[in-house]
Amino acid sequence: MASPIISFQDYGFQYTAQAEPTLHHINLDIYPGEKVLIAGASGSGKSTIASCINGLIPHAYPGTRTGRVLVDGRDAARSSIFALSHTVGTVLQDTDGQFIGLTVAEDIAFALENDCVEQAEMKETVARVAQLVDVGDHLDHAPHELSGGQKQRVSLAGVMVDDVKVLLFDEPLANLDPAAGRTAIELIDRIQQQTGAAVLIIEHRLEDVLWRHVDRIVLMEEGRILADLPTKELLCSDLLTDHGIREPLYLTALRYAGIPVTPELEPQHVESLRLSEPQKRQLREWMQAAESRLTERKTGEPLLQAEGLTFGYTPERNNLEDISFTIHKGEMVSIVGRNGAGKSTLAKLICGFEQPSAGRILLGGRDLSGDTIKERAAHIGYVMQNPNQMISKPMIWDEVELALLATDMTPEQRRERVEETLRICGLYPFRKWPVSALSFGQKKRVTIASILVRRPQLLILDEPTAGQDYHHYTEIMEFLRELNRQGYTILMITHDMHLMLEYTDRAIVFCEGKLLADTTSAYVLTQPELVKRASLKETSLYTLSLACGIQDPQRFAEVFIAWEREEMR
Repeated sequence: MASPIISFQDYGFQYTAQAEPTLHHINLDIYPGEKVLIAGASGSGKSTIASCINGLIPHAYPGTRTGRVLVDGRDAARSSIFALSHTVGTVLQDTDGQFIGLTVAEDIAFALENDCVEQAEMKETVARVAQLVDVGDHLDHAPHELSGGQKQRVSLAGVMVDDVKVLLFDEPLANLDPAAGRTAIELIDRIQQQTGAAVLIIEHRLEDVLWRHVDRIVLMEEGRILADLPTKELLCSDLLTDHGIREPLYLTALRYAGIPVTPELEPQHVESLRLSEPQKRQLREWMQAAESRLTERKTGEPLLQAEGLTFGYTPERNNLEDISFTIHKGEMVSIVGRNGAGKSTLAKLICGFEQPSAGRILLGGRDLSGDTIKERAAHIGYVMQNPNQMISKPMIWDEVELALLATDMTPEQRRERVEETLRICGLYPFRKWPVSALSFGQKKRVTIASILVRRPQLLILDEPTAGQDYHHYTEIMEFLRELNRQGYTILMITHDMHLMLEYTDRAIVFCEGKLLADTTSAYVLTQPELVKRASLKETSLYTLSLACGIQDPQRFAEVFIAWEREEMR
């Protein structure tokens, strides 16, 4: 039997700045050619595992170690990061933070330049690796000109020039649109087959990773390995849902219908399912019985209206063209589409950061074209994806109160408003805490509170759940749903198709600056042509419904979501 390429031997680690160990008694072997998914809630130790493999621990992040980690037979702690980089190639979640060169070719060649490789050999290697990851036509481009998926390919090429034996991906799908995420998983699978490298993927989007075969899933909790099982075996258990990990939707649908998930079903992927005719009939009967849970949602009067919006960052090209839609009071709506489709540009126009070259925006029937950014901010709140880019005060109370200091409210009025807002956001017990003591999800709530304190009529959120595990994802989304129940109108820019389907009844779909569709979320994800044009991804519920002879996949998706909403109450 082959020796493991990575071996954790009763390994433990405690960061110098922390009071408790992050990893406890880790025993884990990864063999050449394996593909392993490491899953677990935020803070479970997944990224620390990665840092031990690529040498960031202990060389960049000091701490106390017990046991040892072997990488290709060498003690990782006694090897330099440079030496380990010839064995382990790491592709980070934030690809922009990994670029070095001014062009794609320069960036791919960086490791070769460090190794003093001859020019002719270097150019040949760069061209070969670029073709392998499908960026051969972009070698002269600057990295910042590329799409999210293309940037990830360049990062992958940059670590492959050394013919590494291990490819390590940390949250590779977090910033990609659904179609780009699927392509990334296909690319990782193809590269592994061609190179024979061991592949480790750390990712919250379990179902998306399982689009291609995964040998094993390592489930972590509080710094310990809770399970290390073949994919099929783990999916048949309740371990994922019992420990806050979202299982694939098609498996949840089977469980709702009372169909046991067993190894005989081949549950690794929706297209590999082997359902018997009685089981297919059971799913159809469950759908018919559950249709009674569907309810019609009434819409309020128009709040935000976009009429013929057109805008371009340069005169040569329009980033948005003739965009018209209406958002009603009390709605919760998703804006979806591929990277660069115009979603964030639309938010900038609504908030007044940019001005349209044609068309207008109305709020409550009033044209906003003459309003300043400050005047719009009194009615429209914008929450960025990364809370650290919004927070400017060290203390929670001061951060939430900041927006009120420029108003004519008295100190007593400000105190009452801040207290009320902190209670709405579940932050009142932490009102005297420093922001630095909060988790990422809690910081997200602080940024929402800092906007909500102005009592805006419309709340716009950019990727509200990006990089969140299922527990924190649910926590944030249920909080937003409760705000919506209280009357707040919410507009969400998202790549998360499950978020769109579960939490918003309506979706506005963009593609290359044009509005493709404005319809129900379930309809969007059950129309293959629309999904393809907008670079989205059909939900596995769609594939499951067709496989079981259900003639109306849209209705099936709607029934599933209605059932799930009641289950979560």
